[in-house]
Amino acid sequence: MGLGLGPEEWQAVRLSLLVATRSVLVSLLPAVGIALLLARGRFPGRALLDALVHLPLVVPPVVVGWGLLMLFGVRGPVGALLNDWFGIRLVFTTSGAALATAVMSFPLIVRSVRLGLEGVDPGLEAAARSLGAGPLDRFVTVTLPLMSPGILAGAVTAFAAGLGEFGAVITFASNIPGETQTLPLAIYAATQVPGGEGLAARLAGISFVLAVAGLLLAELAARRMGRLLGRA
Repeated sequence: MGLGLGPEEWQAVRLSLLVATRSVLVSLLPAVGIALLLARGRFPGRALLDALVHLPLVVPPVVVGWGLLMLFGVRGPVGALLNDWFGIRLVFTTSGAALATAVMSFPLIVRSVRLGLEGVDPGLEAAARSLGAGPLDRFVTVTLPLMSPGILAGAVTAFAAGLGEFGAVITFASNIPGETQTLPLAIYAATQVPGGEGLAARLAGISFVLAVAGLLLAELAARRMGRLLGRA
């Protein structure tokens, strides 16, 4: 195998890409909605909602994983319902790893989208309103295109961050080769066996390259979108 990696290691790379992609797909629309609510909404408890949204950024990831385990475990209030009614089990599965990653990267998307939304010129929306455009029409034709660089940058940044998520994933989804063992977990497993330093270094190199590529892509995408929208 190329780079000295075996099938299990390449499977960890594939799983990392899959989990990161699914986590973004799961969290993108809710994150856009929450960003709109926090940026434009005025309601009691707004500051509390803002704090809760950003909580995964400041608490240990293991705490987030433990919370998910309590909620979505087979005996948890949500997990038991999903398991008994729909036969869906998230704990110790690839879907569970994606959920844990989505929760950890959710604040990154919200922050990016919120910054993009706050950069929208209210005068353009007011002009559209004066021309008879309704709220939905204004959002689709004016607000959404102008905030799209923030959405795109947030999604790519969350994807890059998802490639490196460890604590929440190992706590909620465990470290199961072929099922939940993403790159960070494969690196950890390699460091636990004698002579695994070389493999760990190769996996870490791949993880580094993927993360840097994701961050560069986020920056390039934001600039590209900015140029398309006529920004400097």
